[in-house]
Amino acid sequence: MSKRTLSAKRLITVAGMVGIGKTTFTKALAKRLHYRTSLEKVDGNPYLDAFYKDFKRWVFHLQIYFLGERFKEAKRIASCPEGFVQDRSIYEDTDIFARMHFEKGTMPEDDYRTYTSLFEAMVMTPYFHHPDLLIYLYGSFDATIHRINKRGRVMEKNTPTNYWQEMYQRYEQWISQFELCPVLKINIDDYDLINDPKSLYSLLPLIEEKLAITDRRPEPMEPFETGH
Repeated sequence: MSKRTLSAKRLITVAGMVGIGKTTFTKALAKRLHYRTSLEKVDGNPYLDAFYKDFKRWVFHLQIYFLGERFKEAKRIASCPEGFVQDRSIYEDTDIFARMHFEKGTMPEDDYRTYTSLFEAMVMTPYFHHPDLLIYLYGSFDATIHRINKRGRVMEKNTPTNYWQEMYQRYEQWISQFELCPVLKINIDDYDLINDPKSLYSLLPLIEEKLAITDRRPEPMEPFETGH
């Protein structure tokens, strides 16, 4: 990638289904660009285990916790002079997780309205630093489930498949409508960072092209999708 892109302060956010490989991709891309990483913190979350055992009781607590943690991380990133690659976006919690639980009846309407009101006040303002590029990792549903099971988190493996099926569909719908920044869709079959780390290199020109758009974009851009 060009020196201009590398020297600029950029925020690249990696989004996608649970277990799709966001953390691995984030680390590899940040290393290649000499950027810092912002990784999702699972350890130390006081609600996550309880949530998977009882959605209805803990979903509001979990979403408020995530909103606060992600907002604090966004402030930290904005205050740093370096570029960042971020594991998971703040938008997925609101547009996918919280909405799904509200529509399924596991998050009461009052809780959902309180949560979305906080999100609007904190994030959907001119002062919030939205990503310069959102990279959306995707694959078939079967490949996604395989990765969830391979990761081996007990709370995820014990979650019914129909929960993941609905989330998968909501992710696909969400990314088709996302317009807050340029989007690059990457199929997980187009690279293999575990067995072939250099497979990332073929994606770098696409990333650079999308980053260049942030300097001249007049309107939200349509997603760019790699093969398959």
